[in-house]
Amino acid sequence: MKILQFAFAGALALATFTGGAQAQSSDNLLTIELKDGPVVIELRPDIAPKHVQQVKELAAAGEYDNVAFHRVIKGFMAQTGDVQYGDMKDGFQPEAAGTGGSSKPDLKAEFSDVPFERGTIGMARSQSPDSANSQFFIMFAPGDFLNGQYTVVGKVVEGMENVDKIKLGDDANNGAVTDPDRMISVKVGK
Repeated sequence: MKILQFAFAGALALATFTGGAQAQSSDNLLTIELKDGPVVIELRPDIAPKHVQQVKELAAAGEYDNVAFHRVIKGFMAQTGDVQYGDMKDGFQPEAAGTGGSSKPDLKAEFSDVPFERGTIGMARSQSPDSANSQFFIMFAPGDFLNGQYTVVGKVVEGMENVDKIKLGDDANNGAVTDPDRMISVKVGK
């Protein structure tokens, strides 16, 4: 009888833990719809709370919808998120894409010891560590040289095969993309 009680208690604890984890993680998922299908990102507010909050606010407001992947480098990363100049349905400026941000303030760096691996999401910035705003990049491959230099905000947990199909940019032009792919829609949750 005691074994049955322990088994029941263990099952109850596992069910409670699993249910709680799912409820919490759904608030920290970001779903990007690409031409080839969805990409689900698990956001990491535990390591970059201010950056994650800003990304979620921009996504919830529809700011990332139709924003171009303006810089895509084979074997490295795909960069997007310029809501100021990258919106391909409203005010797209291809020559300026990658230089803008959003109406929100730039953020102080939240560097961590989380490594840049395939699928890692990092915040793009200028030379100043405290200049990240809305732009982010998705790693195609590990990039150890970025570790501790850029803020990690999450990792792709589903749909990396769709990221791999994003149109590549021109190697001779720092990955700039002519007629780029876009984030069709971005929402918080799955």
